[in-house]
Amino acid sequence: MAIPKWLRTVAAWLVISAFWTLLASLGTGGTLNFVESTFRDLATQKSVEERRPLGEIKIIKIDDESLDMLGAFPWDRAYYAQLIEMLAESGARAIFLDVHMADLGPYPESDAYMAEVMSRYDNVYLPVVFIFKAQQEDANALEVTAIEYPAESIGARKDQVGHINVMWDKDRVVRKLTVGLPDEEGNMIPAISVRLANAVLPEEEQIRWDGESRAWYRGDKRIPVNARYQVATDFFTKPQQDITADTGYDAIPFYQVLTGEVDPEFFRDSIVLIGPYAPGFGDEYAIPNSNVKMYGVEIHANMTQSLIIGKFYTEAPEWLGVLLIATLTLFSLLLYERFPGLKSVFIYIGLALAYVLAFLSAYTFGSVFIPFTYPFLALFTALVWAVVSHYMNERRERNRVTNIFGRFVPKTVVDELLASGEEIKVGGQRRDISVMFVDIRGFTPMSERLQPEEVIGVLNEYLDICTKAVFHHNGTLDKFIGDGVMSLFGAPIHYPNHPELAIRAALEIRKHANRLEEECIRKWGVGVKFGIGINCGPAVVGNIGSEMLRLDYTAIGDTVNLAARLESNAKPGQILISEAVYNRVGHLFRLEDMGEIKVKGKEKPVRVFAVLGEAEDAEQTGDGDIGRREGA
Repeated sequence: MAIPKWLRTVAAWLVISAFWTLLASLGTGGTLNFVESTFRDLATQKSVEERRPLGEIKIIKIDDESLDMLGAFPWDRAYYAQLIEMLAESGARAIFLDVHMADLGPYPESDAYMAEVMSRYDNVYLPVVFIFKAQQEDANALEVTAIEYPAESIGARKDQVGHINVMWDKDRVVRKLTVGLPDEEGNMIPAISVRLANAVLPEEEQIRWDGESRAWYRGDKRIPVNARYQVATDFFTKPQQDITADTGYDAIPFYQVLTGEVDPEFFRDSIVLIGPYAPGFGDEYAIPNSNVKMYGVEIHANMTQSLIIGKFYTEAPEWLGVLLIATLTLFSLLLYERFPGLKSVFIYIGLALAYVLAFLSAYTFGSVFIPFTYPFLALFTALVWAVVSHYMNERRERNRVTNIFGRFVPKTVVDELLASGEEIKVGGQRRDISVMFVDIRGFTPMSERLQPEEVIGVLNEYLDICTKAVFHHNGTLDKFIGDGVMSLFGAPIHYPNHPELAIRAALEIRKHANRLEEECIRKWGVGVKFGIGINCGPAVVGNIGSEMLRLDYTAIGDTVNLAARLESNAKPGQILISEAVYNRVGHLFRLEDMGEIKVKGKEKPVRVFAVLGEAEDAEQTGDGDIGRREGA
């Protein structure tokens, strides 16, 4: 029993949706994560106009030039204290020293100098570093093994520190800002970028942690952080060591500011970040849309600008991903079912482009990253299923049609039938056809004189003659009836000149039958001839019988009965046609009017004609022996 199309479609929808939903719930990795991340990176790509770093954010570089001038690292902390003092006095809004100083310095007087500077200026900030367990049992609940604060000798207060942890994604690319991390007592230590952004944001837009709601806010706007307190960040600059970098924050070598080559007034009202700016420090990270790594101090500058601008990007909820997979799969399957074959490919391309547009629109206008990889793969899987399913259905249909007609009609007719898309099913339909009956004359006497094997040999040759002639003229071999043959012309493929095709097939049979008769006389001294009857007109044609037990493709009706009666009245070697056949194609052949005869089943006599041969001046239609398909 064949499975209904709708049931196959529903089953495919459930399987495809469940498969990709399950994989999505397990999380992306490897190639899939790369595809997802790459596409998001392309979406966040900014033009030169969009990459406009804030002028009030400036960087002081601890670069190779400064190392050459001031000596090898680590430096005397007095250098930092002196520089910070100069910047604070010049009117800098906030100063961040991106140098980890968790241990006592080699010069106590320098630590004391730093402590004195830290106590005098509230807008100076130092880094805190969280050390995490190498193997996390729960990726959403980071387990901390230690927190490294600035040395007590430096004297930094709790409100003068911020964490500098830069966390990358699975592909080791930095895309998110960790807004804050809880300390040993559960109190939040904000990112250093939060400290710097708050230095310029008005009071009502300050970034803060709300312990009651367990959420981060920028003013009244909730920051959409994930379980790790992370939010997607923008990058407004390229790494300055990238020779193609066309944007960047003002970056001045450390020694130039310290020695007075650059006037400290240059940093008035600015956010100043001081940090390593050379490959040897190991403070470099991969970022989106760049093949060159970015120094940590540059990343903190970009994150600070993101917080100041206040445009945050969120991840779509998991249920939306499930809904997208299910909806896209079902919708595409329905379309593929409605438009099979090559049309399905174009539909897929259209749906894929539409989804890409939806992804970009959600990011651009809604600041939301909707899932991309898994819905897209579900869409593609549905296409593959539809193409394979369509191919298998075509093969099944081709095999079914071939099984039904392959033994009864020529291959050309089977191919035409398949190409036409006409459905073959139980039942019949009224068609205009020609019917030809052929029967052996003298078969019984021959059977009495010959051995059974010889009789079978003659019979096979006779049937071969009939079959080849019928197939040659695009007829359908309906059935063998003892030593008789019934054939149809104009079904299952309709040819407008089917009466002509039937007569030409009969003439071909007679020609070859004469040679067969001569051979039989030569071998056994007995010959056989054929009697042929042809009629045309309406008949019910189709698969007649039981779908479970047996089906026969045949024709029934008065047209068939009259053809059989004409054959029974035909003399050996005679081809009899009805008046209906004569009226259609009589002009194409030499005929003899046999008058009216009485046939069984008819109240009135019927007029018949004997076919003698081709009309000498008749024009053959079509390609001679080959019939013309309607509309061809």
